[in-house]
Amino acid sequence: MAWRSCSVLLRLTGEDALRSSARGGRWPQSFQQRCGFRKAGRKPEYKKAEEEPGPPHSESSDAVVHRRTPTPHWDQQAPPSSPRAFSRLIRPLVFTVGFTGCSFGSAAIWQYESVKFRVQSLFSEIKADWLEKLHPQKRGDVRKEINQWWSSLSEGQRTVAGIIAANAAVFCCWRVPSLQRSMIKYFTSNPASKTLCSPMLLSTFSHFSFFHMAANMYVLWSFSTSAVSMLGKEQFLAVYLSAGVVSTFVSYVSKMATGRFGPSLGASGAIMTVLAAVCTKMPEAKLAVIFLPMFTFTAANALKAIVAMDTAGLVLGWKFFDHAAHLGGALFGIWYILFGHELIWKNREPFVKLWHDLRTRGGPGGGGDRGGSM
Repeated sequence: MAWRSCSVLLRLTGEDALRSSARGGRWPQSFQQRCGFRKAGRKPEYKKAEEEPGPPHSESSDAVVHRRTPTPHWDQQAPPSSPRAFSRLIRPLVFTVGFTGCSFGSAAIWQYESVKFRVQSLFSEIKADWLEKLHPQKRGDVRKEINQWWSSLSEGQRTVAGIIAANAAVFCCWRVPSLQRSMIKYFTSNPASKTLCSPMLLSTFSHFSFFHMAANMYVLWSFSTSAVSMLGKEQFLAVYLSAGVVSTFVSYVSKMATGRFGPSLGASGAIMTVLAAVCTKMPEAKLAVIFLPMFTFTAANALKAIVAMDTAGLVLGWKFFDHAAHLGGALFGIWYILFGHELIWKNREPFVKLWHDLRTRGGPGGGGDRGGSM
């Protein structure tokens, strides 16, 4: 969500909007009128007068042509002040609430299954260690070296490794020319686009610039150990994925309210949630900038500065970053640590019990319960 646009992306977006308008059947006529409006006859003007009630000579032909000509710029595809435009946010709102609920529900089930699997596989792990002592692997085995490196990582770093790999894969897809139209449609979020819901999640894994992706992934890697040790890997992934959708929805609302439309992409909204959660939970932790390690500051002060900068960018209309998504992600992280953890995660027990009953209904215990009730 960090960079709202770049020159190549906007050029591709403009071409896509041009093609979509041409398919709709309205752009070719108006485009011809723009190119040769000096020869515009009276029939189009008379037809316009019939379509819209009012005085037939209230507008000149040049004014009619100019008003009817759609612009190829992305940020004028939807009127921001009309109630119909704001009604486009209903589906994204439902998707945000539903996806957040599914994320935390899946995380609770995943945690239950992980604990159950650990208990059941305890004997298998002991047996595997015994067999490894009997048949030790060679020192130069590549697989053993990879396993040793993987084991040396913290649980948080192992958790975000999959996220980083997904971002790298999407970045490579941006380099394929034949995928450009699909990438713009599904991996950039814009409330003026026809596709609204799926880009809210997919754009969280999308980066067009390598520097943009590298900076985001470095911050995610740096805070992963603290965040996962604080939340657990299941809850962390639920928070991260939900934060990507929530921050995109806040960006949608801001763009609709201000009329500053444009494509957004990047993981900064979700990463801001992780950063804000860690800074809220550990406000006295010392942080430093990678290029200036001699200057340290507390996590609380860093969070205040980031929120203040994004608030100023949102109010002043800075366009280099999607400040609404940053601010939405940060506020979601603060809210989750202060209230959301107690409200959502600590109340998962009834849902986990329901899943346990469904999971064991066909087993011996489930049959005994049915027999006792009868």
